[in-house]
Amino acid sequence: MEVRHLLLLREIAVRGTLAAVAEATHRTPSAVSQQLRTAERELGVKLVEPVSRGLRLTAEGQLLADRADRVATVLAEVGAELESRLGEPGGQVSIGTLPSAGEALLPGLVRRLKGTAIDVDVQDFDLSEAGFAAKTLDHDLVIAHSAAGDVPAGAEGLVCRVLAHEPLDVALPVGHRLASRAELTASDLVGTRWIAVPAGFPFDSVLLAIEAATGQPLQRRLRLIDNRLVEALVAAGEGLALLPRFTTRPHPGTVLRPLVGVHARRALVALARPDHYARRAVRSVVDLLADAGAELEKLFH
Repeated sequence: MEVRHLLLLREIAVRGTLAAVAEATHRTPSAVSQQLRTAERELGVKLVEPVSRGLRLTAEGQLLADRADRVATVLAEVGAELESRLGEPGGQVSIGTLPSAGEALLPGLVRRLKGTAIDVDVQDFDLSEAGFAAKTLDHDLVIAHSAAGDVPAGAEGLVCRVLAHEPLDVALPVGHRLASRAELTASDLVGTRWIAVPAGFPFDSVLLAIEAATGQPLQRRLRLIDNRLVEALVAAGEGLALLPRFTTRPHPGTVLRPLVGVHARRALVALARPDHYARRAVRSVVDLLADAGAELEKLFH
């Protein structure tokens, strides 16, 4: 039994198709298929079976995929023990991040990494909450978020470290009837029009909470993901919006007001596969990100 075969099954379990595995690992589908056939031959069991227009793991394939993290973690821990004998942690740590979370946390991380042997490689992407977990196959760390709890949807079974809790404020045009309020409640927002995020993105759970508290629907005028674009449209009078406190620099045409009485904050969370987190450099980066997050919480309390 080879570790690479276990990791292939983990890839299939998370990504769903051989084509997706091939694209993510920069191989051809035929090469991935050949590796799968080799694994089946060496292990003596069928690992996948056809379903609809694709494949799914058999019970035996799923068993092996479920154990892949455990095996890879043990190997990574051995490597970390060896590394600890050689000095301070070092090497490259790849980070995938939500843009607004990266904007808030990465400058503090970079500052704290100066003088260390750790280098970071960063990619940004904006996804539905449940989409971040799969990205941990491609990166040592993924900085995700959730407005419903401290573990983003789909991240069960991953290492999950909360880096900070960030308030989500209501952005209003300066001339709006509610702009003079020091804070806003759910009842204040009945009948308001919003520039929302796509369904499944964390901020939408706050609007759902407002609707649940009042029993009244909110009008979602647009659904957008770029916070700068959203703020510009708020200033133009297109609607209200939720914006993260750590990185929002109020547009001249907007004001920000805290929302009280409903859960209006998000958890910024580092996600990692256990085998990636076993690396000393990865754990060190998460610790430094948590330090940066604590600094932000203190600054914006």
